[in-house]
Amino acid sequence: MEVRATRTEADYLAALQEVSRLIDLDPLMDSPPGERLEVLGTLIQAYEARHYPIDPTDPIDAIKFRMDQSGLTVKDLVP
Repeated sequence: MEVRATRTEADYLAALQEVSRLIDLDPLMDSPPGERLEVLGTLIQAYEARHYPIDPTDPIDAIKFRMDQSGLTVKDLVP
């Protein structure tokens, strides 16, 4: 199995395409394609963590967002 480091956006996009192709094959995890899928997934995760970090959500903002999505008000939280 030849796997290269994911250093550029082009490498990242190529890895995403390969993962998509492998997912369509639905390989067994202990097969060569399954192992390649796992390795590429790890490389993609590392690239995304470096280049597209996601800040943790403020808990209060998350509650307010969920309430808004559900059409709830503060009054709805009172038993």
